[in-house]
Order: sequence, then structure tokens, then C-alpha cells
Amino acid sequence: MSAFAKSKLKAAKDAIGKQNYEKAQEAALGVLEYEPDNYHANVFLGLAYMKLGDIEKSEQAYHKAIESNAVQVLAWQGVSQLYEVSRKWDEYARTLEKLAHLHATANDATKCAEAVQKLLELRRDESRSNRIQLADALSLLLPESPLYSTLSSLPPLDPTNPTSTTIGETQAAVHNSLPVLEELVSIYEQEENNTAQNEISKRRTRLGAPPLDQIHRDVTLEVLGSSQLPRLYDEILNHPNTSDDLRRATEAKLLRTKQRHLYALPVTGKQQDSKPRLAAEVEKLISGMVLLKIPDDLAWSLFIESKDVDSIEGYDFGILRQYIELFPASPLEKLLRAYFEYMAIPLDDDGEDEKGAAPEPDPEVDHVEIMIEAFAELGDSLLAHHIVAQLYEQDSDYENAIKVSESGLELVRRAELNWGRPFKQVTKAFNIILATSLVHWFPPKNHIRALRIIDDILLEDPDCVPALMGRGFILQYAKRWEEAAEFFSKVVKLQPEDFDQASRAKEERAWCLAMCGRLQESADEMREVIDALENIEGHEEDKARCWWKLGRCYWQMGDKNREEAYKHFVTSLKRSPTFAPAFTSLGIYYSEYVSPPDPNRASKCFQKAFELDPREADAARRLAEGFAEEGEWDLVEVVARRTILGEGGLEDGPEARASRRYLPINAWAWKAVGAVELTRRNYVAAIEAFQIALRTDVDDHMSWLRLGEAYSKAGRFAAAFKALEHARELDPEDWIASYFIGEVQRQMGQYEEAIEAFQSIRANRPQELGVLHSLGQSYLDLGRFELTTGFSARAETSFLFAVDVSLDLLDASSGFRRVAWKTIADALFHLSGFADISDDDLAQEVLSRVIPLVTDHPGKGLSDIVSYPLSVVDTNNLPLLALDTALTAYDYRLTLGAIDDAAKATAYYDLGSALSTFARRTTDSVKRDHAQQHAIAQFKEALRHEPSNDAFWVALGNATFLSQPGVCQHSYIRALEVDAKNAATWSNLGLFYLHHEDAELANEAFYKAQTLDPDYALAWIGQGLVATVNGHDREARALFEHATTLTATEPEAVLEFATRLFAKINQATTSRSGTQEAFLPAFFVLDRFCKQRPHDASALHLFGLACERVGHIDLGIDLIDRAITVLEAAYEESEDAAIERQFTVAHTNVARLRLSAGDFAGALESYQVATGLLPDEPGEDGADTTVLLAQCQFGAGLAHFKLGELPEALALFEAAMATAAEQPTVRGHVVVLLAQTLWAIGTDEAKETAKTQLLQSIEYDPENLMAINTLAGMGILTDDDGLVDAALSEVLSLPLDQRHERDPERDVTYLLVQHHLGQGDPKQALSVAQKAVFAEPERTDVRRSLAALTLRSGAHGAALAVLGSHPEGDFAERRASLALHAVALCVESWEDAPGALRLAQKGVMLSPWDRRGWETLAYVRSRASS
Repeated sequence: MSAFAKSKLKAAKDAIGKQNYEKAQEAALGVLEYEPDNYHANVFLGLAYMKLGDIEKSEQAYHKAIESNAVQVLAWQGVSQLYEVSRKWDEYARTLEKLAHLHATANDATKCAEAVQKLLELRRDESRSNRIQLADALSLLLPESPLYSTLSSLPPLDPTNPTSTTIGETQAAVHNSLPVLEELVSIYEQEENNTAQNEISKRRTRLGAPPLDQIHRDVTLEVLGSSQLPRLYDEILNHPNTSDDLRRATEAKLLRTKQRHLYALPVTGKQQDSKPRLAAEVEKLISGMVLLKIPDDLAWSLFIESKDVDSIEGYDFGILRQYIELFPASPLEKLLRAYFEYMAIPLDDDGEDEKGAAPEPDPEVDHVEIMIEAFAELGDSLLAHHIVAQLYEQDSDYENAIKVSESGLELVRRAELNWGRPFKQVTKAFNIILATSLVHWFPPKNHIRALRIIDDILLEDPDCVPALMGRGFILQYAKRWEEAAEFFSKVVKLQPEDFDQASRAKEERAWCLAMCGRLQESADEMREVIDALENIEGHEEDKARCWWKLGRCYWQMGDKNREEAYKHFVTSLKRSPTFAPAFTSLGIYYSEYVSPPDPNRASKCFQKAFELDPREADAARRLAEGFAEEGEWDLVEVVARRTILGEGGLEDGPEARASRRYLPINAWAWKAVGAVELTRRNYVAAIEAFQIALRTDVDDHMSWLRLGEAYSKAGRFAAAFKALEHARELDPEDWIASYFIGEVQRQMGQYEEAIEAFQSIRANRPQELGVLHSLGQSYLDLGRFELTTGFSARAETSFLFAVDVSLDLLDASSGFRRVAWKTIADALFHLSGFADISDDDLAQEVLSRVIPLVTDHPGKGLSDIVSYPLSVVDTNNLPLLALDTALTAYDYRLTLGAIDDAAKATAYYDLGSALSTFARRTTDSVKRDHAQQHAIAQFKEALRHEPSNDAFWVALGNATFLSQPGVCQHSYIRALEVDAKNAATWSNLGLFYLHHEDAELANEAFYKAQTLDPDYALAWIGQGLVATVNGHDREARALFEHATTLTATEPEAVLEFATRLFAKINQATTSRSGTQEAFLPAFFVLDRFCKQRPHDASALHLFGLACERVGHIDLGIDLIDRAITVLEAAYEESEDAAIERQFTVAHTNVARLRLSAGDFAGALESYQVATGLLPDEPGEDGADTTVLLAQCQFGAGLAHFKLGELPEALALFEAAMATAAEQPTVRGHVVVLLAQTLWAIGTDEAKETAKTQLLQSIEYDPENLMAINTLAGMGILTDDDGLVDAALSEVLSLPLDQRHERDPERDVTYLLVQHHLGQGDPKQALSVAQKAVFAEPERTDVRRSLAALTLRSGAHGAALAVLGSHPEGDFAERRASLALHAVALCVESWEDAPGALRLAQKGVMLSPWDRRGWETLAYVRSRASS
């Protein structure tokens, strides 16, 4: 170091001493300029910077000094001071620890202790450190710390003057580390516990998290795998200052920590080798604690529970006695003490006397109850499970024995996972109890499962007596007697000294011999067993069983030994009065052997046997048969259900149900239950019972039959059909199966198949009442179905057959009168809805059979409504007669009475519905009023009997719709309260609101109905009516159209839709080239409507007009003639002016149609009739009358003209013009038609007159486009260009939009094209067509006209381009273009001939009536073949 550096360092040190830190900084920097690594210069600079507040530069200076010399403490002391000032606690702690190590290296114990003590003070401040950091600091005071050798040189703390030193805490800790260890244990215990809890809470909320117990295992393994606690516990245990209490507490903690770690370790994987080592450590710990009798409950429990023994004795009674002594209040102690007392085991080692006698249990103490109560708190104890399972098995409580042993096996599995070793003997013990219990619990239900367990036991221990006995019992139930005897013989050989096992084995072997037919040998051996049993006290149940089996042996020997057998049965009951099989055998003795039989005593014996043991199936069956013969079906059910319970046929649970794999022993019991449930209409329970019965005998015909019946009544028709078909296959001669199949088919809607099935039965059993009723009902249902699908003629025949079959039922028996008359009345009521009956002879025959039966009864409560006497001969209206007969039949049905209120209410409702229909159809106002009032009374009577039927409320509302609005609304609301999801009721309510002009409520009601049933037509009709009221005609028309497309449509919707469609098309101002197709929907729906209502004049009239528009003139004439006939009859009856006007309009329209058909004389006659009915002076409807009169006059004139009567025709034309003088539109039409007629005369004078008439009409009405076009046409025909120009000039001068408005059919364009073509100027004609296309490129008809002109000019490709590029128009327009497209394609290219041929064929297929299409097809074919 140079003198300059020394002087500067001295100056820096002096400046620091004088607290002149700026000068010290300058001096230190001066040194560092020449010696950058100068240690003291960097230290002084760091100190100067720190005092000047430049922390960062100060830290850099100190670190540079440390880098130059890391073992000098001066820089470390400075930087520690810096970190303390700057509150960088982690760096401060590391610096202090480094200083402690430096001082320890220098053997400066005091300074090392000071550094450690500062570090401890820092770590104890919770705001600056955590507890793990404190533990790390405390670890510096332990012997394994590298500082300990230095710190141990400190003198002990003077307890008399502890404040004499600043490092007293360190001195005390070095010379007694036990407090430090205890503090470390406390820290680590709390931290590990918090870490585990936080980690478990976090992991259990993750998606796809494992089970909670697995999370606990994983977290415990992670935490304890790196835990410091076991090491710290060992140090405390080994510390010389540790007290006994602390040592005991620490041992307990160490045991629990290692036990948790052991249980968390997996049995496979990387850590599997650690499990045996840790298990040995735990066993060593618990063995030592048990040896020293330390009262640690966990240690003793682990010691006991970890034993692998196959019996209770293997747990070492001495250890158990010590446990009882050490833990007097624990649940296990209560259980063990009760067990010892119950089994008469001494509670101390000196408890037995010299002779080895054990104390008798106290009879006043319920040891079993004590054990069960204690067991409830010992869910994880293998010993407790072993004791309780064995206890249940000994008491024959096999169900609980099974549950406890299964739970014990689960505990064994967990113990094996926890300890990492197998518990074979404990597993075997639980399996023996489980298998034995399964063998005897509802045998042979659980024998398959028991056999698997027994086989596993015998595989490991072939001489296991309980397993051998269980295998023998299983073979007995399987009736494999010889094999069972071998197993019992083996038991006798293995344990001859065990009296209980040996005697039971001998007994069962003797019984097996008896079942093999070796009766005498069996009886001899059974007597040996009985002799042995009689010599000892107790075993009364065993004695009774052996005497009964001996009696059975003698019973099987024949009649001569029956009395001997009887004595043995009695002896059996003397030994045990509750032995049920003996009572069964006595009952058989009294019922079959005693002469005369004693059924009373037999029945009492059977009842006693069944009361004692529900497994006595023979007694139960005989009891059930006796009760069935006496008609005691409730008792039959009780016996059957208890029999099922006795054989284990039901599983435990909230609702006892049969197991899916359960195979019943007593199928008769399940059949009985099924029959009872079927009669009670519990169809699901009945189905289950018959299914279980069929598991035993799958070919039981009657069970299949009853199962099918239950399925059908439960509404499961597909399953019912299969079951009944199988029943019929088993017994083809049983007609009941065929009958039920027919019933199922009827309920499934397969009416024709059902009728065929019933007819086949009827052929062999013509008087079978149920078959006749079902056949009649099937015909009725078929008729209803056919009526809804539009097959009226078929429906009529079905209804007549239904009446005919029901009459046969009445002839066969009077017992079915109510249901038969119900079918007859319903069928006649439906027949009355037909306009005409096609098969009059059959209808008259059926009605002639019914009328005498219904008119001879004394009631006749309808005399003011129905005209008596009814007669087929005197009527010309069979539907009306059918309605009268139906009314009388319904009335007669009421006189027959009813079984219950529901049937009576239905009878009143049916009569009321028929009366309402009669009121709507009759024209007699008096009868209408009477019928309406009577119908209301019937509906009220029906509601009195059954007020919860919504259909009755709806019917009452319909009946009072007009007469009593309040009652009507109330009825609809009540109906909705009963069934709020009935769309029909909501629709009726909507119509009610609409009738009373509340469109908003009506719309809500109709919307609700649509929501509930989108296919209910009346709801859509109602919405259409609401739209009409609101002025939304377009929406209304769409709603009516939708209503007509529904399956179950309303006729009114059809008529309303057709009317609106007709009005829409007639009012349209667009082109009418597709009018014929537009009328087709109306044509089809009206055709359907008129078939349903052939006497509706309005529909017939409208249908006739639709036929006119689609080209069916003759059909239209026929329809309007029929409408005229109906109107004429109605007018004669009522003389209504409105009907007269309809009659007049109908004659006018039919006259026009006759003109079209060429029937001029008929047309003239109709016009004359219409003219004669019109008034001379127009009234309030003067405009309509004027139009009608003008039409009649002009039409009559045309008829005269066609008949060659020209003067009369002209006179009528002039009269028509005069009549229509005030009606410009009508007058314009008349003038045009007059001009056309004059032109048709052919003379020059007539033609000039025609032109004059048209010119005058145009002058009078310049917008009469029809007159303008007609005049232009005349000019074209006469080559009068001036006339053409004069006619069309005004139209052509108009703006394009006005011209199109006046000329919707584009007739002006057509006339111009024809005019230019007539003048031989095709170019000009083509130019006119092109302009039309440019003006309206979307119109298909103008494009077709342009294509035709282009094709005529030879530009075939251009024609194809025009046709191919046109936009998609309507169907009629596209169809009209096919022929032209085919010709253009054929002419353009020979290669396109197949395509042209397809287009021509398509045109013919779509329009077979169009002659041009056929001509086009012929042309294309000729071109293609040439």
C-alpha cells in the first residue's frame, strides 16, 4: 500500500470519526482511484454513503470490499448495519448468520452468540419473519449445528445474576437444548398441520379431484415425507433432561406421526420398500408401550387390531384383560367386558377356580345390547366387527351377520393397505362367518355367492369344518344328497370330539340318507343322534329338529308307519313348541291320512306353522288354497306376501322391491300377488309379480296371459301384444289370449285387426258376451277413425255394424244392457251426422230392429222433442230418424240405472250432447227451445254426479253460449280449473270473448290453445277471426289456410278459407295467367267440404264458381243446380228475402255456365227466372240489383243471339246498356260484349256499329281499357292503322307505371306485336317485345313472347338465352315455357335433342290437357328420329 493511500485512508477514518462523511467519501474515492480493490477504502466509502443516505452505492461498496476479502468481518458488520437501517430483513438475517459463522471460525464464542441472538430476535418478530425461519434460526443452537462447537465453550448462565450478560438466552440454550427442541416441535407441528389443511382444501375443489381419503393420503405423504418432527421427537426422547410425562407425550406424538406416515405410504411404487421398515418401527413402538402398560389408547388399539388371527381366542385374552383394566371408559372396553361376561370368560387371570369352572353370566344384564351399543362407536375396529359378526351368526341373525362381516372384510382390505401386509387369518374368519350366514339366510337365494367364498376357503384349508358344513347344506338344497352326505361324513371324521359340530353333521348325513331312499339306515343313525342329545341339557331346537326328521323318515316308509311318524312329530313339538315344520307335518297328517280328514285341525296346524316360520311354503300354499276356495282374497294376498318375504324375495330399501336376479322358489305366491294387484288396478305391481313368477316357469301359459292383460291395462300395448302372442303360442286353443290380443289391437288403433280377431272368436263362440261387446266397440271406434280421415262411406258401414253387433249382444244376454245401449246410441248419433246414408237398406234394417226396443219403454221423457211413434217406413230422412232414435236410446239408457256416479254422469252427458245437436239441426223453433233447455238440464245433472269432469263443464258452456253468457263463461273457467291444458276449452273461451267483442282476451285464449296443441284447427280459426276483426285480412287468410292443412280440420275453416281465396284472386290487379292454378286449393278443400255437408247451399254455390274458374263447367253447373234445389226448399220453408237473393244469384251464375257449355236454351231459361225475381225498382241494395239485372239482360241477349234470334238479342243488349247507365264499369263491359257480338254478325253495317259503340264508350269512359283493346283489335283485323293509332295512342302516351296499372295483362303490348306482325314488320314487333322485357325483366310471359319472336326470326341461340336467363316465376309460368324451350333447344342443335325431348315430355306430364304440349312432343320426336 503506498504512502498516498495510507494518508487518504487516515484522512477518511478521521473524517468519519468527526462525522464528516462527505470528506470521508472523497478520501475513500481518492484511494480507490489508484487501488480499486482496497478493502478499507471500500468499507469507509460504504459507511460514508450509508450516512449520506445513498443506500445503493453503500451496498455496492460493501459488497466490493467483501469480494476482495470475504473472511474479514468489518465489511460484514457494515453491510449488516446497512441492511438493518434499510429494513431489508432477509438480507440482514443472512448477514447475521454469516457473521456468526465468521466468529465461530475465529473461535470468538461471545460475538458468535451475539450474532445468533440478534438473528433470533429478528426471527421472533412475526412482522419481519415467519415461523419456519424462526425454526431455522433455533436450529443453530442444536448440537448438530456447525456453530455448536464454538457456542458450547460459553460458560453456563449464572442463574443468580441472569442479566449480567447480553447473551444469556444463548448460554441457556447451549447448555440445555430441551426448550429449543420443544419450541421447534411446536413450530413444525403447527406449520405442517396448516400446510396439510390448506393443501387438502385446495385439491378437493379441483376438477377431476380424487376421493377425499386419497387426497388425505397424498397430502400426508408429501408433508411427512420431509417432516423434521420424527427426528425432533427422537432427540427429545433421548435428551437427559426429558421428564417422564414429556417422554410419554412425545412417544404418543411420535407413534401417531409414524402411523399416519405408514398409512399414507402406497403398497406399490417407488416408496413401497419404505412401508415394511416403517411398519416395523411402528410395531416396535406399540410393543414397547404395551409391554410397559403405558395407557395410550392408540398404541393398544394398533397392537390388538394388527394381529392376524382366525378366532377371538387368538387375540390373547391376557392382553384384552389388560386393555379392559387400562381403559375403563372406552367403547372397546365396554364391548370386551360384555363379551367376556356373556361368554363366561374370567376378567382376570385368577378368576378360574382350581377345577377350571368359569363364572356364569348375570342373567339380569343384557350383554348383547351392551355390545351392540358399543359397536356403534367402533366402526374402524376389526376386533369389534369379529366379535359382533360371530355373535350374530351364533344367534342366527344372518342378515346382520352378513352386513357386519362384509363391513369387516372392507376393514381388512383397508388394514392390508395401511400395514402393507396381508391379514389372511382375519380374512378367513370373516369369510367363514359370511359364507355360513349366506348359506342359511333365505336359502337357496344366496347359495351361489356363498359357494364362491366356500370354495376359496377350502382351497386354502381343505379341512375347514364350517366351510365343509356350508358346502354340505348347499348340496342339500340342490338335492345332491349323496355328495352332501360325503361332506358331512368328512366333518364327523375331522372333529369327533366336538359334540355340537359332530352331532349336527351326523344328523344331516342321516337326513341325506333318508332323501336317498335309505330310510331304515337313516332312522337308525338319527336315533343315535337323538340319544346323544337327550343325555344333555339344552339343545331343545336340535332335539325337535331331529325328532321331526325321524318322523319324516317313518312317514316316507309308508302308511303302516304313519302313526309312528305322528308320534315323533308330537315329540318334536314337546321338545320345542315353536318348531314350525312339525306343525306342517301334523297338518298334512290331519288333512291326508286321518280318516275322515280333519280340515279344521289341519288348517290350525298350517296356520301355526306359517305364523312361526313364513318359510313353511307347503303350509302357506295349502292355506292360500283354502282361503281361495272360501273367496277370502285378502287373506290369500297376506299369505302370498308373507311367503315371498319368508323366501327373501324382497330387497331392503324405502320400497321393498324384488331383485332383478331373484329366482323365486314359490312362484304360486307371486301369481297370487299379481292377480290381486290386477283386480286392484295396480298394474305396475301386477306386471312385476307376473314377471317374477315367469322366472321359475317360462312356459306358464296363464302367467303370460295375465302379464299381457296387465300390460294392456297399463297402456304398454307393444309389450302386451308380445306377451299375449307368446301365451297363444303356448296354448293355441285358448280363445282368451286371442280376445286380449284383439283388445290390445283395438286400444292401439288397429281396429280392423281387432275386428278380425273378435270375428274369429265369434265364429266358434257366437254367444260370448265379452267378445260381442268388444266387437261392437271396435266397429264404433273404427267408424270414428274413418270419419276423421274422410272415409264417410266406410264409417257409415262401421257404425251400422256396431249397432247390429250390439243388438246381438242384447239378444244374447240382458246383463250388458248399459254398455250395449251406450254403443248403439253412440253409433246412431254418429250416423245422424251424415247428410245422406248410402246403404239405405242396411240402415233401415238396423233402425227397424232398434226402434221397437227403445220406444216400448214407459219413460218417453222426450215426447215434446221427438215425434212418436218412430217409423222407418214413414221417413224420407234417415239421418234425422237416426238422431231421433239415438236420443230415445240415450233416454232409455238412463232408465236402466247405473252402477256408479261416473256411469250415470256419462249417461246424462251423452243425452245432453245429442239434444244440443238436435237443437242445432231442427228447423222447428219450439222443439229447438225445448231441446236446448233439456240439454242444459242434462249437463247440470251430469255435473251434479261428477263435478270434476271438465268435458261436462265445456258442454254446459257450449249449450249456454248464446242464452246465458254468465253461465257459459263460468263453465269454461271451471273446466280450465279442472284441466288447464285442454286446447279445446281455451278455444271455446276465445270464441266466447270474440262473440262479446273482446278481441284482446280472445286472442290470448286462442294463443294459449295454439301453444298447448299446435294441431288444433279451431284455435287457428279463432286467430283468423281475431285478425279479421282487427282488419288484418292477409294474416287472417294465412291462418285459415293453415287450419285447412291440419289433420283434424274444421269444416268452417275450409269454407272461410275458400271464400277468402276466391275474393283475393278476384280482386287482384296483377296478371291472371295463373288463375286456374290459384283456384286449385279452393277447388280441393271445397270438394272435401261438400262431401261432408252436401246440403250447404253456400258451399255448393262457391264450389260451382271454383269449378268454372278451373275449367270444370259441367261440374259447376251440377253443383249450382244442387245449391238452387237446396235454396228453393229453404225458401219454401222460411220465405226469407236473403235466401231469395241467393237463389237469384245462383240462377244468374248457372245461366252463365250454361252459356259456356253451349246450353243456350237452358241459360235463357235461368236468366229469365233470375230476371223475374229481381224487383222493378232497386231498393237499399240498388247497385247490386242493377248489376244483376244488367248481367241477366245481357246474358239473355247472348243466348238469343246464339239461338239465332237477333232482334230479341239486340233489344236485350240495349236494355242492359240502359240498366247499367249509372254503372260505368258494368256499362263498359256490356258495351265491349255488345261490340263483340255485333262484330260476330259479320256484316259491314254491324262492324261499323260495333266500332261506333266502342268509340262512344271510350269517349264516355276514357279509362275503359277493355274497350280500347277491343277497338284496336278491330283495327288490326281490318288493317286500319288509323283506328289502331287512335285507340292506343292515349295509352302509349301515359307514363310507364300508369300504363301498367291500367293494363295489368299487358294487352297493349300483345296488340302492338300482333299489329306489326300483321303488317309484315317482324323487326318492329321484336323491338316492341324487347322494350317490354327491358321494362319488366322479371315477367316470364313477356320473356316468353320475346323468345317466341326471336325463335321465329331464326335466332335460336338468342331464344335459348332469353328462356334460360329468366328469373324463377310461379309454377304455371315455368310450365308454359317448357314447350317453347324444347323447340328452341331441338332446332338449335341436334346434340341437344335428348334434352329437348325430356323438356317436351315434362311439359306433357305437367299439362296433359294442353294440346300445344302434345304437338311440341310430336315435333321434337320427329326431329330427333330424322
